[in-house]
Amino acid sequence: MLFNSIEFLFFFIVVTTAFFLIPHKFRWFLLLAASSYFYMFFKPVYILILAFTIIIDYFAGILIENEHDKKRKKIFLIASIVSNIGVLAIFKYYNFFNENLTVLANSLGAENKFPVLEILLPIGLSFHTFQAMSYTFEVYYGRQKAEKHLGIYALYVMFYPQLVAGPIERPQHILPQLYQKKYFTYENAIAGLNLIALGLFKKVVVADRLAIYVNSFYSDVEGANSISAFFAVCFFSIQIYCDFSGYSDIARGTARFMGYDLMINFNNPYSAQSISDFWNRWHISLSTWFRDYLYIPLGGSWVPKWKWIRNLTIVFLLSGLWHGANWTFIVWGALHSAYLIFAIVTKDIRNKIIPSFGVFTKYVNHIIVFALVTFAWIFFRAENFEKANMVILKLLSFDFSINSSKIFAHQGPLNMALTFFSILLWLVIPFPRYRENSYKNLIFLVFITILIITLGKNGTTEFIYFQF
Repeated sequence: MLFNSIEFLFFFIVVTTAFFLIPHKFRWFLLLAASSYFYMFFKPVYILILAFTIIIDYFAGILIENEHDKKRKKIFLIASIVSNIGVLAIFKYYNFFNENLTVLANSLGAENKFPVLEILLPIGLSFHTFQAMSYTFEVYYGRQKAEKHLGIYALYVMFYPQLVAGPIERPQHILPQLYQKKYFTYENAIAGLNLIALGLFKKVVVADRLAIYVNSFYSDVEGANSISAFFAVCFFSIQIYCDFSGYSDIARGTARFMGYDLMINFNNPYSAQSISDFWNRWHISLSTWFRDYLYIPLGGSWVPKWKWIRNLTIVFLLSGLWHGANWTFIVWGALHSAYLIFAIVTKDIRNKIIPSFGVFTKYVNHIIVFALVTFAWIFFRAENFEKANMVILKLLSFDFSINSSKIFAHQGPLNMALTFFSILLWLVIPFPRYRENSYKNLIFLVFITILIITLGKNGTTEFIYFQF
């Protein structure tokens, strides 16, 4: 069920209304049932995968907490990790590794006898798997008590607003909220609706409009020129931000309406001053997950420089692999790793030879970060290396021929004008922070709703991060 669909509108109204009508003690069951229905709307049988990992991690948490022997405690943690990673390995990575094994075997004159599995990737698998793993890690480190209520723990993993594409929550933040009695308030309702409206605006007015141009370009890269390539790669940077942060806004808004608080997953990433700063602002729930459970245990930056570089490389290669079972995603992660390593290695030299020009330097840094991130997005968006190389060659071909069909990516001047207009709206509309009892909140809601209805792209399209 997509957030930008009529089905979800009715689902949200029915579930939220029932939530406030029934007694508090039954609300966990309502939300769990609603979350199960929400997930089964995509492919019902995959609810069994969720049930399997939920039961494993529920008992693993209790066993870890009750065990005093450190070795046995670690065994229970490893069993939980293996179960979760095993599910990911089978459904997301098996065929990828099997294909590469076939290539390797053929190059050695051998034969790979492992079969290809005809299975679909369960939607949101990486997200709810990492959220479940957060729980067992936190219990293991003694920062979270094991949850004894199976239904509440299941709801922690399956809470429908953030089930499919995050944010990836920590148990300390969500589990206590699931026990709190929630009341309907005007403040929560208007704040939630504003977040939902903002997310829908980003998705259907900006991201989906940009997708028309981007998809057209990537379907005919050979027929494009440097101008259309430049537009397409820049448009995708904005598209993926508005698409993904739009989902996060809607998730936070639906939860906020009922009184639940989800973490902020984006903080103006394209205003970053460096690649490191970008990762402090982009997909915050994932970057902090890798920081806390992989980067810091490896030693973080408190180790010799070569180990620091090793730690960054491991984290970003795995981050790329987390996004998808394709070498293009691994290259995307490797590029971000290379950016950070370059910054570390050249820091002293850059501080000595590059003068600061105040505000001008700040804007130059914005442009550099956007350019580097945008270049890496080419590998994220392209289906394979061949397509990525074609895009890069088009950018470097310096073909500035005035061919309208190429410049407009065969979409015509009207859609191009609407595309630039949607970007302009995204840049200039002052999205207000919620203020209690402020009439501005209602005005904002009405204004954004009008924009969504009048300028939103027709049709329902999936969010980009659903594939992860």
